[in-house]
Amino acid sequence: MPTVVGAHHDPDDADSLATYWTFYWAVADAQLTRWLPRRPARVLDVSGPRARCAQQAAAAGHRVIEVLDAHGPAEPDEVARGRHRVVAEARTLRFLTDGSVDAVIAENRMLSRHLVTESTVGEIARVLTPGGRLLLSVDSLMLGLAILAEQNHWAQLSDVPSAEVVLVPWPDGTISRCFWADQLRELLTEAGLEVEWIRSRTVLSPSTVDHVLSADPRALSRLVQTELTATLGDESVGIHLVASARRTGA
Repeated sequence: MPTVVGAHHDPDDADSLATYWTFYWAVADAQLTRWLPRRPARVLDVSGPRARCAQQAAAAGHRVIEVLDAHGPAEPDEVARGRHRVVAEARTLRFLTDGSVDAVIAENRMLSRHLVTESTVGEIARVLTPGGRLLLSVDSLMLGLAILAEQNHWAQLSDVPSAEVVLVPWPDGTISRCFWADQLRELLTEAGLEVEWIRSRTVLSPSTVDHVLSADPRALSRLVQTELTATLGDESVGIHLVASARRTGA
């Protein structure tokens, strides 16, 4: 089983993983930079404010609609530094018409936290223009298996190979939907999206990252470049899967 990054709430564990999370978010930022449209576009971000994707897309010159969870803290609709912030239900996107955005960002495990993922992906496909693209991240089933084992949920572990949907309880009481790459590909395809690629967010372990950066803190950019140039594959070796898909149709 892999190290369960982020499953614990022990302060000592958090401190020991601080270097890895610095690397992780640097990789996520670089992946988003590579993925964003080259020309100014209308971008919908449903990742939530913790992901910082809306700010990054707006800084790149895009018109951004940032959805704030209707069940979260109340915040008014507002325009903030090139992005329009809207309090709405990300699962339905009723405030948007069909084919009204060029790109959708669903980072920060958003689709794993929305357990009826098929419905949410269907709404995302609906609001995308033909040829519009989706970038998303989800919890991998490798992470889910590790969390179940850590909590001694052996009965649930034995059911995983035959399960079409795997819901994993976290220590904080939340539930996450976890995916193998093939399951994620099937979900996106059934929503009318053409999968461009699926990959692990990172393939380097926390211990490897910590070892390299402890020896040379300036090596962060080289580690990030290693991830960006790694051969794309469907192997679910990391804690999170990242995927890019395009809406089909003329």
